[in-house]
Amino acid sequence: MSNVKSKEKELQAQGTETGQYLTFGLGGETYGMSIEHVREIIEFDGLTTMPMMPPFLRGVINLRGAVVPVIDLKERFKHGQTEFSKRTCVVIVEIEQNGEASSLGVMVDTVNEVVEVDRSCLEARPSFGTDLRQDFIEGILDLGGHFLVVLDVRQVLSIGEMATLMDAGLGEEQRKAA
Repeated sequence: MSNVKSKEKELQAQGTETGQYLTFGLGGETYGMSIEHVREIIEFDGLTTMPMMPPFLRGVINLRGAVVPVIDLKERFKHGQTEFSKRTCVVIVEIEQNGEASSLGVMVDTVNEVVEVDRSCLEARPSFGTDLRQDFIEGILDLGGHFLVVLDVRQVLSIGEMATLMDAGLGEEQRKAA
């Protein structure tokens, strides 16, 4: 039996609930997201760009016959576009909004590991000290000497908010063209 499974059983026996978080690098920082949203991780192998889309929507990929939009998380955080490298990955996440499940690709610099911790270790989001919108942060994990910002995937990838941003961007593009 693996060490992770042993630790999970030990925590369950103590009545604690464990959580798993995918950790990934983005612009020199390390972030995490609950593994419950992650469907798969694929190597970046290019994408098809779409005209008149906001900068954070880098394009679409074909995932076994399904068209999946790819969000540049670094650009979504207004930190510039992700530079493609050998380690660039697309994390396929599934989020449910308004009763419908949607798959989205999230472009990140690197994928690191999955960490398993007691969910009670997830501290409340800080009221200062981060350059991310507060609603994008689910909480902070102390991983023995360094902190991990855990993203609230439903907020970061809010389809309603991104659609509004796209509509605003399209309106701006149309005004420039006129």
